Amino acid sequence: MTEEVIRTIEAHPGGLTIEQLEAAFDVPRRTLQRRLAKLVSMGRLRAIGRARQRRYAAVVAEVRPEELTASLAGQEVRGLVRRPLIQRTPVGYVTAFLDGYRPNRDFYLDAATRGRLHELGRAPGGERPAGTYARQILSRLLVDLSWASSRLEGNTYTRLDTQNLIELGRRAPGKDQREAQMILNHKAAIEMLVEDVEEVRFNRYTVCNLHALLADNLLADPSAAGRLRKIEVGISGTVYQPLAIPQQLEELFDQLLAKASAIEDPFEQAFWVMVHLRYLQPFEDVNKRVSRLAANIPFIKHNLAPLSFVDVPERDYIDGLLGVYELQRVELLRDVFSWAYERSCQRYTVVRDALPQPDPLRLRNREQLTEVVGAIVRDDAPIDDARIRELATPIVAPQDLDEFVAMAISELAGLHEGNVARYRLRLSELRRWSDAARKKPPAS
Repeated sequence: MTEEVIRTIEAHPGGLTIEQLEAAFDVPRRTLQRRLAKLVSMGRLRAIGRARQRRYAAVVAEVRPEELTASLAGQEVRGLVRRPLIQRTPVGYVTAFLDGYRPNRDFYLDAATRGRLHELGRAPGGERPAGTYARQILSRLLVDLSWASSRLEGNTYTRLDTQNLIELGRRAPGKDQREAQMILNHKAAIEMLVEDVEEVRFNRYTVCNLHALLADNLLADPSAAGRLRKIEVGISGTVYQPLAIPQQLEELFDQLLAKASAIEDPFEQAFWVMVHLRYLQPFEDVNKRVSRLAANIPFIKHNLAPLSFVDVPERDYIDGLLGVYELQRVELLRDVFSWAYERSCQRYTVVRDALPQPDPLRLRNREQLTEVVGAIVRDDAPIDDARIRELATPIVAPQDLDEFVAMAISELAGLHEGNVARYRLRLSELRRWSDAARKKPPAS
């Protein structure tokens, strides 16, 4: 029975409650609880939440990715950028690389590659509102993309560490605080892309705010978050020197965004943005993180499987970047992009297919729930049925009201540092609200 329990839980990535497991297995609750506790202590399952909110989920093993087989052109780029620095010619920003690209006439990804990726990434079920796919797998995407993108920056959190931080607000002991900050910044940025999908596009507002979220509390100059750089920057391990003239940087940034917006194919758009944001280096730091998340904008908007970067082979990824920086050649990075996207599709197709149907009440009232939860916290108000009902009545349909109030009470009771951004709340607001609740005298 133990293996059956594990297999049943593995089929539900969001986890199962004790009640759901009781319904699946005809055994006494105490027996089931003992077996679950043992599996948790053995590291084969993990427990999420407390008391009646507790769920049991599978532990996802971290596996080494398979070896990338590069194209002949990719192998050539790899050979050129792996030469010693002394043998590589110093180079600056080449404006012709951006100027020469004609959206929808020139392509970095050929038609066969785009067609194959479309087939792999397309969600079944026809047209749906933008962001539907990403919302279905959001809890998994937050962990995968936050962990994998941070790992490419040298972050030492494991995937399980990242999961505990995002879902439980639990920092890994012995780790640098900057590592936790980096991961939580990714979480906030991904949530912005998914929650504000209708407003998100390739313009200054989106890209600069994406940078501000990813760079929060990580820059020597906090005012540089969300602003184009005014200073010269360098990149270690390469002979490429990014552009240093602020006025020219501003003009090229706007040109880059205009061309990105004009590209119609979401895969070409994603890869093109990933290439050119890194090449221009518009910000003082955090440029690669911005480019990785910005590459997901077309996938989120077109309901395609996202690119998590979980299985990206780090050495080939870096070599692909060097090929862009030093040679203005995209072949190796293109190989990495296509290979990694196929891996992401395999990952998220399994997750999506195993998910239960979203709760229609929650789906209908997502914005209303965010508004009500946010209002309670910002007002330092207690979790009170009457107050929640008062806030909800003008914005929630009468037939939904009773269930909505119960849902809001449950969400407020489960608020913690790992999920507060879902409701567009700051940590300081959550902490103030929690402190106020502790200081209130008990009801007589």
